[in-house]
Amino acid sequence: MSEPTPLAQHGMTQQDVSQQTLSELAAAISDTPAPIYQRVKQAIISQIRGGNWKPHQRVPSESELVNELGVSRMTINRALRELTSEGFLIRMQGVGTFVAEAKAYTPMLEVHNIADEIAQRGHRHSSKILICEARPADAEQAMQLGIVTGEILFYSQIVHYEDETPVQVEERFVNPRTAPDYLQQVMDNEAPYTYLMKIAPLTAGEHRVEAISANDTLRELLRLKEHEPCLLIHRRTWSGSHVVTVARLIYPGSRYQLFGRFTSHG
Repeated sequence: MSEPTPLAQHGMTQQDVSQQTLSELAAAISDTPAPIYQRVKQAIISQIRGGNWKPHQRVPSESELVNELGVSRMTINRALRELTSEGFLIRMQGVGTFVAEAKAYTPMLEVHNIADEIAQRGHRHSSKILICEARPADAEQAMQLGIVTGEILFYSQIVHYEDETPVQVEERFVNPRTAPDYLQQVMDNEAPYTYLMKIAPLTAGEHRVEAISANDTLRELLRLKEHEPCLLIHRRTWSGSHVVTVARLIYPGSRYQLFGRFTSHG
């Protein structure tokens, strides 16, 4: 039996992008009012998102791009380096540059309904309620929600699916003072986000992000490989002066990335 090629070992393909897409790339960077390396980056991203450059397909070399686009090698190198660091490309020493497998992303600095995020990607959202109950708050939960230790809070644990693939375990602690009908609404199939935004509109929030190792339960719920890490977003939200909810949102690290955008006013 023959040994697998370096490309096959990494799931890559010998197939290069077509000459037509190179011509489209050249046309796309011609009249954009932005630095040249950014025009190159955006043109390549458009080819990837448009499906012309497919995951694992080999992209043109630096020399080919320099010749086809008529820009400097320094410009091409910067564009490819940044696209690699941003997760659009994979560069393999001595082998070539390839289109990376696309990862879904969740907004890091915003609060959105995961069902809407999934729908925007053209996929179907579904969910499974594992726990939905009232329970006494321990000291940490009480402090986070601004209630008294031992006071009743609402707790839910829900798995969210993109098509048939689990993409998030949502653990949510809710202040009954701000959302008194939470348990019933969730059990009646109203999404937590939808109900909470309706009953206690969001006015402030905070996020904390960490990488965690999955326990046996998480591995089963998210269908993780052994030793596969997770992304955990700790989220606390307010409506006016009251904390509404404290949530732990857990994503499979290999299938998700975080995305944030900010504007400088300096």
